[in-house]
Amino acid sequence: MANKRILVVDDSATERHIIGEILTKQGFEVSFAESGEIGVAKAKQDKPDLIVMDVVMPGLNGFQATRAISRDAETQHIPIIICTTKDQETDKIWGMRQGAKDYVVKPVSASELLSKIAALS
Repeated sequence: MANKRILVVDDSATERHIIGEILTKQGFEVSFAESGEIGVAKAKQDKPDLIVMDVVMPGLNGFQATRAISRDAETQHIPIIICTTKDQETDKIWGMRQGAKDYVVKPVSASELLSKIAALS
């Protein structure tokens, strides 16, 4: 699983740092986007192997960005794990309907995130 490229989309520098640390310690190559718009653009440009997507962001939120990526022929093959503070079952269902392959609630558990990534590999 080493050298797998993961794009982390989150408007919080703290969350990007925490998730980035978890992933780089496991040998992943991690890139970052600070907004949904940048995340969609980077997904098209870089074609990462997986995306970890926040939901609550200004502008294009994570649900909208997930929908854009999962419905675009260029990027629809990229699995997306939504990683958010939104912990209601309806949020999870909505996220999966937008095209996410899995859903993790913050604060992120390293073991939970890594097991979900492994399950999608």
